[in-house]
Amino acid sequence: MSTTYGTFPGSRPRRLRTTPAMRRMVAEHRLHPADLILPAFVREGAAEPVPISAMPGVVQHTRDTLRKAALEAREAGVAGIMLFGVPEEAKKDALGTAGTDPDGILQVAIRDVKAEVGDDLVIMSDLCLDEYTDHGHCGVLDSEGRVDNDATLERYAEMAQVQADAGVHVVGPSGMMDGQVGVIRDALDQTGHEDVSVLAYTAKYASAFYGPFREAVGSSLQGDRKTYQQDPANLRESMRELALDLAEGADMVMVKPALPYLDVLAKVADAVDVPVAAYQISGEYAMVEAAAANGWIDRDRAIMEALTGIKRAGADMILTYWATEVAQQL
Repeated sequence: MSTTYGTFPGSRPRRLRTTPAMRRMVAEHRLHPADLILPAFVREGAAEPVPISAMPGVVQHTRDTLRKAALEAREAGVAGIMLFGVPEEAKKDALGTAGTDPDGILQVAIRDVKAEVGDDLVIMSDLCLDEYTDHGHCGVLDSEGRVDNDATLERYAEMAQVQADAGVHVVGPSGMMDGQVGVIRDALDQTGHEDVSVLAYTAKYASAFYGPFREAVGSSLQGDRKTYQQDPANLRESMRELALDLAEGADMVMVKPALPYLDVLAKVADAVDVPVAAYQISGEYAMVEAAAANGWIDRDRAIMEALTGIKRAGADMILTYWATEVAQQL
């Protein structure tokens, strides 16, 4: 048999897989705590954490437990925390006014976390109306019940201002309204918040994997979001959204969900010179936890494999509900 260099038996790739130390040395991609961002929910008026049944191990925090979770994340080396507010049901209305109340739950939570960890943890906030509207949509509805893009942008501009006033480092507009990044950037700049970054939800798909998240934020959604979130069949559309977000001033961009859209993530990462995030969403989390609870998969290996796959596809940052746990292991 030939022994020519580059062919078998002279070339044996298995030589680089022989031991754990060898595999570690030649690994092409590595997870690091600084890659990870922890999404966290805080519930207005909660006296104790409220478990989320579809997401074992994840809770709607009280203000006190949120502060503790932020401190734990910081100590583990997690890069950031993305905050979602869950208002009292009675405070929801058609315009989502609790989302722009300086004393609304999300703004209070931002101030709480800022007081606890300062600038040692990047504090991010969800900039969207869906948690605060009685109809559960991400924007203002018109007389026919459709989401009014431009009227919604006015609300987003106000949200950006109150979140920045509360001390957030990064706003994450997740509503998928046309022009949202530019309007938010202008609103921040015009109110003296030039240093607040915008993490654009550039490619956010109308996914079936959001199901557990609806419980997590107490969603009142009626209908679906297919008229503003992207169709799962489309890739070129994501690149168009990417170009628009960058032109409007996005500092960072995101693909959401992560695992079902690794091809989109890879293409976005190849195309840009700004940091790229991917959100490992509630359904991705729930599937692993459910399969592990049934003894069908090795939980810890599955978590690391999924996160490594997201990293390999091009993510610089990963939003994951396992952020603190994984950072502690790393």
